[in-house]
Order: sequence, then C-alpha cells, then structure tokens
Amino acid sequence: MTTSRNLKRLATAITLSTAALAASTSALADYPERRIDAVVPWGAGGSTDNMARSLTPHVEKRLDTDIVINNRPGGTGVIGTNVVRTRPANGYSLLYGAENAQLYPILELADFDYGDLHPVSIIGQGIVLIVAPADSEWEDFGGLMADAQANPGQLRMGDAGAGGLPSTVLAMINAVDKLDVRSVTFGGDGPAITAMLGNHLDFMPMALASAQEQIRAGKLKALAVLSDEPAEQLPEVPPITEFLPEMADFLPWGPFWGAYVHEDTPHEIKTTLENAYAEAIAQEEFQGFLARNGATSLNLQGDEAESFLSRWQSVTAWAMEDAGSAKVSPERLGIPRP
Repeated sequence: MTTSRNLKRLATAITLSTAALAASTSALADYPERRIDAVVPWGAGGSTDNMARSLTPHVEKRLDTDIVINNRPGGTGVIGTNVVRTRPANGYSLLYGAENAQLYPILELADFDYGDLHPVSIIGQGIVLIVAPADSEWEDFGGLMADAQANPGQLRMGDAGAGGLPSTVLAMINAVDKLDVRSVTFGGDGPAITAMLGNHLDFMPMALASAQEQIRAGKLKALAVLSDEPAEQLPEVPPITEFLPEMADFLPWGPFWGAYVHEDTPHEIKTTLENAYAEAIAQEEFQGFLARNGATSLNLQGDEAESFLSRWQSVTAWAMEDAGSAKVSPERLGIPRP
C-alpha cells in the first residue's frame, strides 16, 4: 500500500514538473508577450537618450511589441542602471546604458558594473569633443589650457558626475598635464548644453552626438577632438594630441552605448533580443543616425561585447589611477593594466 501511494506521488510530481517545464518553454518561445520597459539612466535630450529613441522603433518591428522608454537620471546613471539590475530576470526590463557603469567600483559609486548585466549589444562608440560657447574667446583647446593655468579653479566645466564622460576626460588630461577647473554637475548633456548656451558654463567635454546640432547652428564651437587625428565630420577641429601629445597613450577612446538585460535572463530570451538588436542596428536609417552624429557602429554581441567592455574598463580605470582620481585601485579590483 505504502509503495503504491509513493509511486502515485512520484508520478504526480513528474507530471506537474513536466507541465511546468512545458509552460516555461512555451513562455520562452512566445517572448515577448507584452511590452518591454526600457530605462535610460540620463535625462531627455542627451546622447544616450537620442540614440535609444532612434534605434528603438527598429527593434520594436523585429520583436513585434512596444518598447516604452523611461528616463531615470541620477547618481551618474546608478539609479536607472540599478532599476534594471534589481528587476526580475525575464527580459521585460531593458537598460540603454552609456560607459559610466564600468567605472562605478573604481569611483565607489556602486559595487557593481556591467558584469552584473548581460550585454544584448554594444551598439556604437562616439567621438568626444571639447566644446565651448560660440562667443568664447578661445580659438582652440590650447587657449583654454592657458587660461585655466593662469586662473586655476576659475573656469566652469560642465560635468555629469563622477565617472561621467566629462570627469573621465578631465582625469585623462590631468594624467599628463594640469587642468584645474570647477565642475558643475548636470543630469545629462541636454541640461548642460542649455546652461552653456546661457553662459553659465565655460566649456565641457561632450560626445559629438550631443553637441553637433548646436555646432551646426553656430551656438557652440569645438576646441579639440579627443583623438590623435582630425574627425571626418569636423576636419577643421584639431586633435587633442596637438596640444597634449602624451594623450596618445589613452587613444582611441570614446563613450559607447549598449543595451543590457539582467544577467540571469534565460538564454533563449537573450538570443531573441541579441538577434533583434543586431538586425535593427544594421538598418540603413540607424546607420545614418550614427554617421550624422559622429559615432561608429560596433554592433557587438556575445564574447565580442564582453571583450570590448573589459578592454574599455581596463584602459579607462588605469588612466584614472595614473591621474590620481581613482578612489579604488584597479589592481585591487582585479582589473589588469592594458
């Protein structure tokens, strides 16, 4: 009797497990069954936000669902990034992130980086400029440097917080020379540009994607491009190595954009998203957006995406360590020197 009862219990358990597995498999096969929420951890109008809103319609067509973008700025992107990191690993929470998260442990902003998320795609990499209001007296970055060194701590630099693009570029410059300025923090490039146009800021390191429209309109001017050669989009703007030759050690370098989901998201859902993003990024219309905004298409998935993230973190973290701006040594965190 006991053996018969146990066998019935075992059979029931197997049936329930099989049914649960079948239901789970069906749910994965039907993904996505509802809308996807995407977080941009910066304010509206910045380079990451502009990129996300340009790319998303192409992804929606391939997934046959809506992707609703929410801006969650704050904490150099920590707040918005942590939203996706702590939500269920079901593929319905997506992050459009910039490069900042790779520096969180270095700057003690958070105890995680993109290693806690899965890169659906590393989308593209931007060109960095040093920009100033069009009526600035400086003709190039050399003039800015001379003014800053003659008046230490007086010039106002637009910033996005510790680990943001401006503070990282400043750390690189200070690793090879001295640029003593006053940082004024904003929640994204959009508000900072508004402040610069109102002459509340003197200059700002910024992605070409954010500054290009105002440069075309004659409201901002580029003083240097963060490269060792002129950019195709702005051939008249001198590379920063013309003023700081030692910067060549950190180049090529630039901000990048990626799409991420929770690391524990099922493999089948990761693959579905990766395929959709790979196809969307390759679309001529989005490639045109990247070209117009001075960005390079990367479209990396899998091991290539992971390798890119590791190298970028290594180069940037050690530049900050050499500049004395890293709060935690990359060596202590196990980040190898490039």
